[in-house]
Amino acid sequence: MTLAQNLRQVESRVSELARGRPVCIVAVSKGQPSEKIREAFAAGQRAFGESYVQEALEKQEALRDLSLEWHFIGPLQSNKTTPVALHFDWVHGLDRVKIAERLSDARIVAKLPPLNVCLQVNLSGEIGKAGVTAEDATALARVVGMLPGLKLRGLMTLPEQTADVTLQRRRFAALRSLFESLRREGFELDTLSMGMSDDFAAAVMEGSTIVRVGTALFGERRRKT
Repeated sequence: MTLAQNLRQVESRVSELARGRPVCIVAVSKGQPSEKIREAFAAGQRAFGESYVQEALEKQEALRDLSLEWHFIGPLQSNKTTPVALHFDWVHGLDRVKIAERLSDARIVAKLPPLNVCLQVNLSGEIGKAGVTAEDATALARVVGMLPGLKLRGLMTLPEQTADVTLQRRRFAALRSLFESLRREGFELDTLSMGMSDDFAAAVMEGSTIVRVGTALFGERRRKT
């Protein structure tokens, strides 16, 4: 199928599962050439996710004639915070105070509006995987919520890969529960960034508001060298 057909298929499935609730599809375009992003834009896609800063900046320059919304997804190194703060609309995967402070400072210096951010929570307990524990998420949220250059929008998770739909839904339900707990504490959150190509159906059924879909749209991405 064409990229446009893939997009329509994903949109239809998300709409069916969400039952009228708005869900944003972020096309994960890391590893894809700029031409593919243009093709997706022509098909109606506007939000794109990147994980490699230099690759993303090159694409943004090549696509500056298009009105796109850029999401940075994945772990962020300290020395990459300034370009991300200046050239992205969203950051998914914030899990350290130091990174949050650097992003906020860069937005303030550049006199840009607050950067939309989601805290990454590691719900599966995998060693080496980014994200704070559910127990530490509240403390991080308190710090991030006070930074003037950031707007804390919600939570993000990247659970272990599994074909077990019951386990998928349990992980996403746990993030939703934490999200609702933070809202009861007074945090003005509106975003649950959860679900990718293999598990977005389970995520949407558990309340996801943003799904990050790459392979289902573009096919297998080229390997970064």
